[in-house]
Amino acid sequence: MTSESQGTQDDNDHPYRSLRNNVSLLGSMLGETMAQSHGEDFLASVERIRLLSKSGSNGEDRSWEQLEALLAGFETEQLGRVARAFAQFLNLANIAEQHHGLSREMDTVNSASRTLTGVMDLLEDKGLDPAAIRAAVSDLSIELVLTAHPTEITRRSLIHKYEEIQRCLGQLESPGLTNYERSRMDRRLRELIAQLWHTHEFREHRPSPVDEARWGYAVVENSLWQAVPDFLRRLDDALVAATGERLPLDAAPVQFSSWMGGDRDGNPFVTAKVTREVLLLGRWQAAALYVKTVDRLVQELSMIECNAALREYVGDTREPYRHAMKNLRRRLRNWLTALEALLDGRGADEGDLLQDAEEISKPLMLCYQSLCDCGMERIADGTLLDLLRQLRCFGVNLVRLDIRQHSDRHSAALTEITEFLGLGRYVDWDEEQRRDWIRQELESRRPLIPQHWSPSEETREVLDCCAVVVEQPADALACYIISMARQASDVMAVRLLLKAAGGGDSLPIAPLFETLDDLDRAPQVITDLLAVEKALGRLPEQQMVMIGYSDSAKDAGILAAAWAQYRAQEALLEVCEKAGVRLQLFHGRGGTIGRGGAPAHDALLSQPPGSLECGLRVTEQGEMIRTKLGMTGLAVKTLALYTSAILEARTAHPPTPMAHWREAMDRLASHSCDAYRAVVRDDPRFLTYFREATPEGELGALPLASRPTSRKKDGGIEALRAIPWIFSWTQNRLMLPSWLGAGAALARELEAQGETVITEMFREWPFFATRMQMLEMVYSKTDARISAHYDSKLVNPELRVIGEQLRSQLDNDVATVLSILKQEQLLEKLDWTRESLELRNIYTVPLNVLQAELLARLRQKADDDTRQAIMISIAGVAAGMRNTG
Repeated sequence: MTSESQGTQDDNDHPYRSLRNNVSLLGSMLGETMAQSHGEDFLASVERIRLLSKSGSNGEDRSWEQLEALLAGFETEQLGRVARAFAQFLNLANIAEQHHGLSREMDTVNSASRTLTGVMDLLEDKGLDPAAIRAAVSDLSIELVLTAHPTEITRRSLIHKYEEIQRCLGQLESPGLTNYERSRMDRRLRELIAQLWHTHEFREHRPSPVDEARWGYAVVENSLWQAVPDFLRRLDDALVAATGERLPLDAAPVQFSSWMGGDRDGNPFVTAKVTREVLLLGRWQAAALYVKTVDRLVQELSMIECNAALREYVGDTREPYRHAMKNLRRRLRNWLTALEALLDGRGADEGDLLQDAEEISKPLMLCYQSLCDCGMERIADGTLLDLLRQLRCFGVNLVRLDIRQHSDRHSAALTEITEFLGLGRYVDWDEEQRRDWIRQELESRRPLIPQHWSPSEETREVLDCCAVVVEQPADALACYIISMARQASDVMAVRLLLKAAGGGDSLPIAPLFETLDDLDRAPQVITDLLAVEKALGRLPEQQMVMIGYSDSAKDAGILAAAWAQYRAQEALLEVCEKAGVRLQLFHGRGGTIGRGGAPAHDALLSQPPGSLECGLRVTEQGEMIRTKLGMTGLAVKTLALYTSAILEARTAHPPTPMAHWREAMDRLASHSCDAYRAVVRDDPRFLTYFREATPEGELGALPLASRPTSRKKDGGIEALRAIPWIFSWTQNRLMLPSWLGAGAALARELEAQGETVITEMFREWPFFATRMQMLEMVYSKTDARISAHYDSKLVNPELRVIGEQLRSQLDNDVATVLSILKQEQLLEKLDWTRESLELRNIYTVPLNVLQAELLARLRQKADDDTRQAIMISIAGVAAGMRNTG
């Protein structure tokens, strides 16, 4: 398959020469594989489609018409094969681009060490002395929460092959390769690409929540396990260079949590049994990793000289370090065996189960200190130091689990209890009555749950979940999140249910504020909650609050949601400061603009002042886990970028918005929300248009994730989850949720108030500048012609006017934002990003065109071949658009 990487300019002078060459190499190998499998005629037809797409993208209408006609004339089986060709090329291009970011060629630009050294230099330039820099680093807290979402549509078996291809590309750039070594790598690449072509793209069945958790644990094993010590070595080197002192041995600036197996909001398949199994699986994976590393230490630590403390610990033995490691390995193997027994449903000796990391840490610390005391620091700072740092980060649970449940489920459970007790219906009580009753029950010594009571299946599941929470060791769980928390009693209800289960006092309970109204009400909810906690004599040192980016944008549009999130964080910081409580903000971001996605550096610097004082806790979902954390080098780079951004943001102190900026943002938010809702909520035709113009219905049939795409079977936009809502619009290239309302509000503001304030905000306020840059990026991924094509193939004629109006609005909005950016075209200052998108578009457009054709066929007559081809096209468009969910 021919690649556009063969540019017209001198590639030897091009800054992305090696990337172009790798894309060309992989593309040609894919073409050879396709020709071997389906003949030269098939390869020629694919090449013709590519050339038509290229000339059509350059504005040749005749080529566009020929492309449509050509694909419309193909049989469904042939369309599926063409979709595979373009989808696989985009996947290979992604691999090459991902590798390029980690390559030797880009080391001077993208090196994680350079990023960390750079931020240390920046802190020095800001006047921080070595002590202040050490304090800033020691206070660093990054917690990435891995979540499973239905935009990670790539099978693990394919991901493994992608990773192996990237490894081969890395080996090919090694200097001094012999001809045989290069030939062997070439053969291996051809083999892997052939494997890709002959492997089914999709799972046969939807993954279970346990399958999703296994996928998350595989990311830890294959990438994060080694990335953490690699990152900390680089951070240690940067800190020594800046201050002369090292990271403390107990430093744990990075930790990981997970929603996989704990997020039961709208997912009936996540049960108490599943949560218990996932927790056991995490410990089993941790035990297996520790056994493997300690086994290596048994082989390596053959030294004989030790200090008195280690001698006292191991007794009279010739090789004290090896003896200590053998004892530890035996203990870890017993733990592993006990966990396997529990996973198999058999009993296990309680004495074999590790409950905390101290049992592992003690012999490791004794060996480390002894090696240092005996002049063997170089040995101490090898694998042994890495293991100590892995232990601090991953503990005995590998990742901590978050529990998430909808507030309505808690209210329903308490309603059943109050009805049985003859107290009335909890759900019908006002907020004051609810809080008073919960407070009484929290102070009461009698059990809440009555004997001889048979709850409904739904309530039994809520109570069983609470029982699982209570039985876990303290560090197994990170927090309990309440979706759609609207009042203080929603948080107190969880505390009461956990008390009824026998504990849970120390577990943070985090309300999740996700709609526009919820965000506006959040400060009052937390004010009420802290008042109750104070009255109960249990005011926490720290209160966690989760900010929802996805549902707030779906509710009010991207600009209104962003301003509501900003104001809510400001107000929550003030509320907690007055109460003498630290606020930890938990950011529920996704990969797309419409779900709060943005480059980490820009996103963090645009947060309100003080919002990172308790560190960063943020979700990493689905495809973004693989994109940012899926390989060791990527993960190290990501952790370095987060570290740099947090340290800079906490010392730079982003400006507090001036009064006239706030007034402008209030107007913009109000007008953008009105414009957004006028389309999404107020037009009775819109829901039908959405479902006809996008593959939303077909997306729900894909075996992508365990959770249903909608909270209610027959619900409207409000019931649809934010991820498939955005994913569907990404497929038809209108990208509606990521821009609707924003440009119209900006145009109205410019017309009414002039450009002075807007220009000032863009120049001086990171929050506003980031919003404009995010809009520029999303506009660059839209394609009005593709959207119109979907309409012509799929939408009833009487509804097509909606699409026409939206595309007209899009054109106006792009012009408005370009005027604010002072640019003639989108991505004017981001040459490579623009070039990359233009290249991808040549391969994504055919996928869009054939997807619309396939959808039209499926809606006339459903069959499995058409569904399969649509699935391939959806995967291909997702690969072309990258951050799709």
